[in-house]
Amino acid sequence: MSGRGKRLLELFAASLKLGLTSFGGPVAHLGYFREEYVDRRKWLDDGSYADMVALAQFLPGPASSQVGIGIGIMRGGLLGGLISFLGFTLPSAAALALFALLLEGMGIADADWLHGLKLVAVAVVAHAVWGMGQKLAAGRARMTLALAAAIAALLWEAVYGQAVVIVLSAVLGLWLFREQEHGAESAQSGKGATSFGSLPHKGADSGSAATVVAGAGNHPGLSRRTGAICLLIFFLLLALMPVAKELTANHWLALMEGYYRSGSLVFGGGHVVLPLLEREVVPVGLVTQEQFLAGYSAAQAVPGPLFTFAAYLGAVSDGAMGAIAATAAIFLPAYLLMAGVMPFWHSLRQRPNVKRALAGANAAVVGILLAALYDPVWTSAVTSAADFALAAALFILLTYWKLPPWAVVIIGALGGVLLTSFYA
Repeated sequence: MSGRGKRLLELFAASLKLGLTSFGGPVAHLGYFREEYVDRRKWLDDGSYADMVALAQFLPGPASSQVGIGIGIMRGGLLGGLISFLGFTLPSAAALALFALLLEGMGIADADWLHGLKLVAVAVVAHAVWGMGQKLAAGRARMTLALAAAIAALLWEAVYGQAVVIVLSAVLGLWLFREQEHGAESAQSGKGATSFGSLPHKGADSGSAATVVAGAGNHPGLSRRTGAICLLIFFLLLALMPVAKELTANHWLALMEGYYRSGSLVFGGGHVVLPLLEREVVPVGLVTQEQFLAGYSAAQAVPGPLFTFAAYLGAVSDGAMGAIAATAAIFLPAYLLMAGVMPFWHSLRQRPNVKRALAGANAAVVGILLAALYDPVWTSAVTSAADFALAAALFILLTYWKLPPWAVVIIGALGGVLLTSFYA
């Protein structure tokens, strides 16, 4: 086997290991990645890793998956990025697709444990809003912007409504945060609950962005021409897929267009994909509200990226092929954007306007997630005092007792059975 082949095989083995063992959400994933890629394998140093994370935080999409894709590109070019993505994503995507297929024909709407999973979803989303709000909506201006975004998301239910809210918030961020210093802004521009400054960084120049872009040693980099082509493909797909869907009325094209658009517009981490996907699949009847919330809760119990929730939704609506199509479509924007922006990141990250706009967009996604916490999560799950009590207990276990999400999922399912037994 050639040196390149061995390197790609090693990359797949490392990413598969992470895909099988990385529980705990994107913040924990980045810790696992650093331990594997920086400490153990020494494929890059702390500075280069921190720059890679900063790039992933800047882009829409799943931060941990994008870091893995970026490291894969460093090791093996565009093919390396694809292999890294497959290794990290396949375990959870396969598990959730299998979960969906096993539920088929089981009378899911009446399952006692399903009600518990719906209450788990309340606790998980509330936990995400709590953590993201402290990081991304701190201060009067950001919190006001988040509240305005929540109101808009609740009252304006158009397909592109959330995207418009995010764009307008980014524009407002240019004006609202123009007086803030560069250093303060960087602390607020993290995706999920992570910030660039929170990661270990041994010296300001220990690994420059140029190292990330061009690679080090025999790590192949990407030219600006290749990056521009990837960005062109990203925007062409985003613009033309809705048109092609209307012209052809093809079911598979319509399915993939919805997931591709959702993957393109998710600022703020994996939980923000919840309201985007809900509006793509529930109103049109591809998935019921009960199936949607059950799958979202189940996604908390598996390792790997939360975006693999799409595999569950695709399997519910269209079987195994639907799971493959949905997973490919929702992750494709992350791949194209990471490959497209890497060659330009060193110059782009120096611009203060970019950070101010991102601060506004991040505040908006907190509001959008807050709106989703109310509708559909709260309105479809909490219907009694007992429901509220269990949801509150699950939130406390997750937030203050620091139980892992998979444990909260199990407790919630058992709690749903007990609630039905005693309060039916």
